[in-house]
Amino acid sequence: MKRFSFVVSLTNDDNDYQQEQAAAAEKAAQRLGVDVKIIHANNEAVAQSQQLLQYVQGSASSRPDAILFEPAGGTAFPQVARAAVAAGIGWVVLNHEVDYILELRRTYKVPVFAITSDHEEIGKIQGKQLAALLPDGGSILYIEGPANSSAAKERTRGMNKTRPANVQVKSMRANWTEESSYRTVSSWLRLRTSQDMHLDLVAAQDDSMSMGARKAFSEMPDRERWLKVPFLGCDGMPKTGQSWVRTGQLAATVFIRPNTDLAMEMLVDAMKNGTPLPDRKVTEPESIPSLADLAKTSKAVSRGAGS
Repeated sequence: MKRFSFVVSLTNDDNDYQQEQAAAAEKAAQRLGVDVKIIHANNEAVAQSQQLLQYVQGSASSRPDAILFEPAGGTAFPQVARAAVAAGIGWVVLNHEVDYILELRRTYKVPVFAITSDHEEIGKIQGKQLAALLPDGGSILYIEGPANSSAAKERTRGMNKTRPANVQVKSMRANWTEESSYRTVSSWLRLRTSQDMHLDLVAAQDDSMSMGARKAFSEMPDRERWLKVPFLGCDGMPKTGQSWVRTGQLAATVFIRPNTDLAMEMLVDAMKNGTPLPDRKVTEPESIPSLADLAKTSKAVSRGAGS
C-alpha cells in the first residue's frame, strides 16, 4: 500500500503548545508509517495561505495526501480548502471553528474534518480557577490572544460565563507568544495608571503569554510586590505549563492535549480502512491542579499587589 504523506502547518514555532503539536505529529508519523512535513507560518495568515497554495498547486506527484493546519489568523482559507479537496488532498482544520466543512464533505470524497479543543470550556475552567483563587473577588489582568482568533474569542466568552461577578477584569491582547505578551505588559506597566491599580491575579489565554507577563512584572522596581500575585495560563504542556505549576511560577493552568497526532490517526484509519470520519472532533480540557485542590490552597493566597 502507498505510503501516505501529510503536511502539517502550524501558527509558529515559538509557542510551547505549537512545539508540542509538532512533536506529536512527528511521533505519530513514525508510529503510523507516514511521511510528515511540518511548516510554520510565523503568525502570518497571508504567508500561511501562500505556503499551503504551493502544496496544492504543485505537480500531482508532489502533492501531499492531506493537509492539516492550525490557522494563524481569523480565517481558515475557504478558497484554499476548496482548491485542495478539488485536487484530491484531504483537509483537516485544527483548533478553529469553520463553516465550510459540511459543504466540502458533501461535494468531495477526500477526508475533510475539523478537530479542536473545547475553547469555551477552557475559558470556563479558567473562570472557575479565578473563583477558587479569589473567593472574595478582586481585580485581574487578563491577557487574550489576537482579536481575530476564534479560540481567543471562545476562551474569553467561557471565562466570562464562570467568572464571579465580584472579579473585575482589565484586558489586553498579545499574539500567543511569551515575547508578544512581555512587550504588551511592559508597555502597560510604563503607564502611570498601572502603578495605581490594585491587582490580585494575572491570567493569560496560554502559558507562554502568562510567563511573558511575569517577566515584565519581574523587571519592575517593586518586583517582589507584583510577583506575589498568582499567575494563570492555558495549554498545560508537561515540560512547560505543568512544570511551571509545580515550581510555583504559575498557580494553575488548563491542560489542552495536542491534537495533530489524533488527527493523523483518524486520517490513516479513514484512508486505509474506510472508517467514517466525523465532521468535527472535540477534545476535552482539564484543570491543573484540579479545581478542588485549587480551592484548598486559595486560603494561602495573598490578596495580591496593591493590598
